[in-house]
Amino acid sequence: MSQAGRALAHAFATGALAPERAFFLRAELGPFRDIDAEQSFRPEFLRLQAAGWNVVPRLDPDSNTGGYRLGQLLLTKHKEENFANIARGWALLAEGGVLACAGSNDDGAASLEKQVAKVFGLEGQLSKFHSRVFWLRRGAARPPDYWRGLAGLQPVGQGPWLSQPGIFSWDHVDDGSALLAAHLPLDLDGTVADFGAGWGYLSQLVLQRSRGIARLDVIDAEHRAIEAARANLKDDRARFHWLALGTEPAPATYDAIVCNPPFHAGRAAEPGLGQGMIEAASKALRPGGRFFMVANRGLPYEPQLREHFASFETLADNNKFRVSLAIR
Repeated sequence: MSQAGRALAHAFATGALAPERAFFLRAELGPFRDIDAEQSFRPEFLRLQAAGWNVVPRLDPDSNTGGYRLGQLLLTKHKEENFANIARGWALLAEGGVLACAGSNDDGAASLEKQVAKVFGLEGQLSKFHSRVFWLRRGAARPPDYWRGLAGLQPVGQGPWLSQPGIFSWDHVDDGSALLAAHLPLDLDGTVADFGAGWGYLSQLVLQRSRGIARLDVIDAEHRAIEAARANLKDDRARFHWLALGTEPAPATYDAIVCNPPFHAGRAAEPGLGQGMIEAASKALRPGGRFFMVANRGLPYEPQLREHFASFETLADNNKFRVSLAIR
């Protein structure tokens, strides 16, 4: 349980917030009951599901006929994602309902609290476990149009892409993906996958450049990324999968896999996330299949590539990112 989650639980335990049937956005396991939980990150979703929670990847305000009297939201370090989730939480509430938000001081919760107070006014707040909890009541004040707009798909720069806050590099093409794209061959064919596809940048380029591909599996552990990828990839060769690679098996055996693995969990770099994806790729490739990966060059992935593949080589290294090709 995160520090912010502990602070939120403390607010209920001390009576600062009264328990009612509630929704919980960015939900995590905790001492809560009678909760309709939303969790779009597949590993957390599976943990909640295994614990018997009523959990979905996305709660839809339009399908909520009566409205909730109470909502809970765990904040993240991403400002735009928080704006979007507060607007969505407000939309899920009945008139007079309360939305309680909790976030880490290190992630800017105090600054966000001030911004929310200016828009809505606050019913109360407390500080505990290096985190802040603050709550607002749904009344006459409405979320700014900008906040509500962020709850849906948004253009990525001036290009044709769509994305949304909460996805890695949601508002631009990240440098690692651009470097990998520049070193992908044009002869990919057969059954191919994009592991950790995000909003679909690499998948789109692969489909455009390699007409010999019969099927491309677009795989990500973030449900919002899959939503965006579906909007971006209008190609009947694409198949979309919300999966936690490393704990769930890939849906096919592949001739090639491209991958820009996630390596951040919370505030720290976590090489283990990428290592799990490397192992998953080695299991999912046919013998002789190719694995193209870009990663922060400071992460210790080479020993695992050596362990799980027959051979590997460096295709590019710009002192920030390294592109590797490994052969199964």
